Amino acid sequence: MIYTLTLNPSIDYIVRLKEFVSGITNRTTGEEYYIGGKGINVSCILSELGIQSTALGFTAGFTGEAIENGLREQGIRSDFIRLKNGISRINIKVKADKESEINCQGPHIEQDEFEKLLSMTDEIKDGDTIVLAGSIPKTVADDTYEKILERLKGKDIRIVVDATKKLLVNCLKYKPFLIKPNKQEISEIFSAKVESEEDIEIYARELMKMGARNVIVSLGGDGAVLFAEDGNTYHTGVVKEKVLNTVGSGDSMVAGFIAGYEQKGDYGYALRLGTACGNATAFSPGLATKQKIYEVLEKL
Repeated sequence: MIYTLTLNPSIDYIVRLKEFVSGITNRTTGEEYYIGGKGINVSCILSELGIQSTALGFTAGFTGEAIENGLREQGIRSDFIRLKNGISRINIKVKADKESEINCQGPHIEQDEFEKLLSMTDEIKDGDTIVLAGSIPKTVADDTYEKILERLKGKDIRIVVDATKKLLVNCLKYKPFLIKPNKQEISEIFSAKVESEEDIEIYARELMKMGARNVIVSLGGDGAVLFAEDGNTYHTGVVKEKVLNTVGSGDSMVAGFIAGYEQKGDYGYALRLGTACGNATAFSPGLATKQKIYEVLEKL
């Protein structure tokens, strides 16, 4: 089983306007909403690819119920802990002449509620995969991911960490199966200027020495590169289409890589499918559909 963890899920409310003017009442030309959160995005793309997962995390209030019901309607299994207080957050994305976002803090997580989550991870068995995705809410400790991975220590589990800075670095001692930093994030980790592919390889290999088994780095318009634990380096290009949406593209790549490796045990194919998923989401108003993913895959 694949488990995805989203500590602070959301409903992403997208409003579209021709122009946003501060200080007056603005009228939208359209609205949409999506269930948000990096781990949830991974579960959604896995579902499109026919792979079941269980979404873990915390929900609260009427918005939390909407998140759970929305996933259920999509056929995605979830096992969220319902918080006693607050509501799951609503993030507002303004799409106008310029794009703006308002991301809310989310509900307070009590210590006993976090302990429930730790207890739930005891159900994760050898051969399972856990995806730790996104930032840590202010209401839990900075070492939350480490506490979870320490609890899982000794089990033969594939660990995927999609996080940044110290949050990522502090997880490397648990030898994650996959991490996916971009050039900017690598620069921040090592306090270095990372520009060329040679720079990327030097620092990606350093991340592997620190514990990462496989490292994917996006090359922007030049595709992506995977430094794999089998000693090989794999490259993939990109498909040229109009970009409609970048939210969830990285999460989609993570899901596609996991699915590709589950299906074939081949790193090259996993990278291609991951890239196809990331591209397909970028070319879609929301997360990619199965049809769009395989349409893009054929072009890579």
